Amino acid sequence: MVAGEASGDLLASHLMLAIREVMPNVRFTGIGGPKMQAAGMQVLYPMEKLSVMGYMEVLRHYREIAGIRSSLRKQLIANPPDLFIGIDAPDFNFDLELALKHHGIPTVHYVSPSIWAWRGERIHKIKRAVSHMLALFPFEVPLYEKAGVPVTYVGHPLADILLEKPNRLAMREQMRIQPINAKVFAMLPGSRKSEVRQLARTYIETAKLILKTMPDAQFLVPLGSRETRNIFEEAIWRAEAHDLPLTLLFGHAHDAMIAADGVLVASGTATLEAALLKRPMVITYKMSGFSYWLAKRKQYLPYVGLPNILSGKFVVPELLQDDATPENLAQALLNLVANKQAVTELEERFTEMHLLLKQDAAKRAAAAVLPFLGARG
Repeated sequence: MVAGEASGDLLASHLMLAIREVMPNVRFTGIGGPKMQAAGMQVLYPMEKLSVMGYMEVLRHYREIAGIRSSLRKQLIANPPDLFIGIDAPDFNFDLELALKHHGIPTVHYVSPSIWAWRGERIHKIKRAVSHMLALFPFEVPLYEKAGVPVTYVGHPLADILLEKPNRLAMREQMRIQPINAKVFAMLPGSRKSEVRQLARTYIETAKLILKTMPDAQFLVPLGSRETRNIFEEAIWRAEAHDLPLTLLFGHAHDAMIAADGVLVASGTATLEAALLKRPMVITYKMSGFSYWLAKRKQYLPYVGLPNILSGKFVVPELLQDDATPENLAQALLNLVANKQAVTELEERFTEMHLLLKQDAAKRAAAAVLPFLGARG
């Protein structure tokens, strides 16, 4: 199994546990994070080596990443596993899956890349590389069926994990937020170091502007690693913002979002988490200018956030790249949390989304995977 980032680590760990329920003696090896290790993964390379985003960032790390893929490919071909499962990380996994499938090793890919949003031509490569696709969203299935790629809709594991009705007041009491009725904003700058570098200063300046309008506002900033926390702390120091009511958290992103009146979130899986937690949000993202230019040229849809994609329209604001100024972000957040009717409508829409995606994904994914293991004896 190979996962390349935190969201894949979570998906894979649940799948591993569901497989182990049926096949207790199964062994897992490959590339994974702490959750996969806790579920019994023998890690050959640290997952952080693959956690880069954007064309320029990938180019800077290309030689190391290509070396890891080449080494792993040789190991797996020399000592074939019963099954290879790639979890997301399509640019890394599809080339690896191509080679393994060519050598007779079945390949399952968990999490369809966003071929419905950009680079749809990838489906031809996917057909050559993948024995079976596990799709998180129902609208993905017809795309693969039309291309002749075996596919199973499994739902999204986050919809199984997260409560349908989170208790915001209880969470505020648990997090000791005072006063209990203060306006609270969760600010999630991403899980990758490159994302936090791009967004940290913008988030800090946004908090400053919100505080001018809303003096009792508080800000929760979940960060996933010591490295990303260091980057954000350095940005606070450079912005001379030590007096801001910012609470930096190690993890606890879900807790922060549940407690919040509004969420500022970097585009990615966290946008879906915010939706499943029924929180109004503003989606933002920044990357290198060249990476953004290339991405825009290949983009099919006018939105990038999963809540908007699943809704088929803009239901929450997206402010990307040059539009992601502190002034724009602060105003969008303030407008959103002040509009009680809009917040209620979002909560209703996000509840419908939750029910659609809640399918007991790990067990459905395991059921699709197990025939491959049984077929090899």
